Amino acid sequence: MKVTQHIENANGKSLFSFEILPPLKGQNIQCIFDNIEPLMEFKPPFIDVTYHREEYEFKELSSGLLEKKIVKKRPGTVGICSAIQNKYQVDAIPHILCGGFTKEDTENFLIDMDFLGIDNVVALRGDAVKSEIYFKPEKEGNHYASELVTQISNLNNGIYLDADLQNTNKTNFCIGVAGYPEKHMEAPSIDSDIHFLKKKIKNGADYIITQMFFDNQKFFEFVDKCRAAGITVPIIPGLKPISTKKQLNLIPHRFKVDLPDDLIMAVVKAKDNEAVAQIGIEWCINQSKELLKAGIPVLHYYSMGKSENIKAIAGEVF
Repeated sequence: MKVTQHIENANGKSLFSFEILPPLKGQNIQCIFDNIEPLMEFKPPFIDVTYHREEYEFKELSSGLLEKKIVKKRPGTVGICSAIQNKYQVDAIPHILCGGFTKEDTENFLIDMDFLGIDNVVALRGDAVKSEIYFKPEKEGNHYASELVTQISNLNNGIYLDADLQNTNKTNFCIGVAGYPEKHMEAPSIDSDIHFLKKKIKNGADYIITQMFFDNQKFFEFVDKCRAAGITVPIIPGLKPISTKKQLNLIPHRFKVDLPDDLIMAVVKAKDNEAVAQIGIEWCINQSKELLKAGIPVLHYYSMGKSENIKAIAGEVF
């Protein structure tokens, strides 16, 4: 079932969903199930599965030259989505990136998803690989998420890369895209960011899921700006409870989001990370309750491979 259908069928009730990471290479699907199982009591209608693009490693040869090696540390998104849908009978939503994919790769990835009965995808540009400062698309790939959305929409209309194909099947993907309440790190302003977000919607995206934020007012202002710009699709807030002192520096640096002063000072004064985790849970509970009161259709949690804190939050909210 499509995300938009889940929202419609909820008849105004707010839904619970979450995002998981594929396990590191060498681990098995049980690692995923162990993190999902504690959260199933809250009846998530869908679970997002992230995609992690390749990294480059350089190995020194006996000649002194460096050999470039491509490494994928978290493969398996397709298999994970299939396993989740088979075991739990909930919709699994794969993330699909521009980075690391040619358009042909993308088309084949989407065909596999269609064969597996997956109804939803989240279309993202993706980040630059760690060894590069700026994002570089593949030579025959999509440069922007808006282009990726167009390619998925084309398949939904039976338009494949090979124009000579006859009697082509139309896919029926519901397309999610990312939104940034505090703007994308590369955007010059929030207004320009919303301009390009609107382009993704125009190209066929059906709903928006946001980057994490810790101040609900920024989310509400973002929604107001989107609506003023003519964006009418559902906007799902992405939430993450802070869990370690290290994240005070890591989150603003990595995700370019602000942390409220009250949260910062509470974490600074905490005696250890166990206390920090409890602060993060309580903060996220308060965020969640305020969002529910505002009638937000879905609350989406970034689990980062751990379910304990998300379970504690959901137990107080849902």
